[in-house]
Amino acid sequence: MTPHISSMLTMRPAIRSLCRIITILLTAACCAQTAARPEWPLLEAGLQQKSSGQRLAAVRVLGLIPEDPYAAELAEKALKDPKSSVRAAAATALGKMHASGADASLKQALNDKNLSVVMAAAQALRLLNDPACYDVYYEVFTGERKNDSGMIAQEMKVLRDPKQVAEMGFSEGIGYAPFAGAGWQALQTIMKDRKSGVAAKAALLSDLATDPNARTNKLLLTASQNSKWMLRAAALEAIAKRGDSTLLPGIEPRLSDHKREVRYTAAATVIRLSDVAKSRVGDTKLAQAALPAKAEEPQATNAVMQTTK
Repeated sequence: MTPHISSMLTMRPAIRSLCRIITILLTAACCAQTAARPEWPLLEAGLQQKSSGQRLAAVRVLGLIPEDPYAAELAEKALKDPKSSVRAAAATALGKMHASGADASLKQALNDKNLSVVMAAAQALRLLNDPACYDVYYEVFTGERKNDSGMIAQEMKVLRDPKQVAEMGFSEGIGYAPFAGAGWQALQTIMKDRKSGVAAKAALLSDLATDPNARTNKLLLTASQNSKWMLRAAALEAIAKRGDSTLLPGIEPRLSDHKREVRYTAAATVIRLSDVAKSRVGDTKLAQAALPAKAEEPQATNAVMQTTK
């Protein structure tokens, strides 16, 4: 080894340490510069108010400030607020600002005693593309998240309150509609079912569409046979989004569903999954065609050799 290379190898740890120090200094400088803006004291004061409503209002608007380390820092601190509504708003804000550095804090919030905080943290993790959210969706929908004595009551309270559902970051809006152009009848049903928690559960099914866990296939197929037509339609939509053609046999019976909106959703889902299946068959054939042809065994030559012998 030459002296030059040896000296470079010796310097590597020092260079890495120097890079870490520079990164820390730059981050600190960025935070200091951000915190020096005259608008920050207003929000900081709001987060320190005795009124939980004012703290809630202050933390909620932090979600409007993406890619800002100081905003993320303030929201993370609010995850420890004594008021559950403030903690839930903090989790929602972290999701909206796509604070990827807050994933550890959000995962810790999944163990919160309050379901609204748990759901808000799960939604935030979903926006960060963290699969930890799907376990929460699955457990809440199936009723498995009952480790806390008050969790069942909380589940009913939270899922039946459209305001809380909206504050947790769900895309329910005025009401979850799992299909397009369903008309006034569907809108009336949505508005009525919001109070029973069906709309929120439909939103859960929609979010489970991207869950990579195979257990969700069974859950969605079961939900596609639910007595509530909105859940059947939502499950079918989620299955369509998953793009798993192996689920086709399980959803084809829904083409004869007594509810028109479900039949329409089933038809679109069958078409989509059939297209996916055809595409995969085509890809397989192309891949096979690209393989080099096996050389034919020289049977004739072997026969001639044996005759010669």
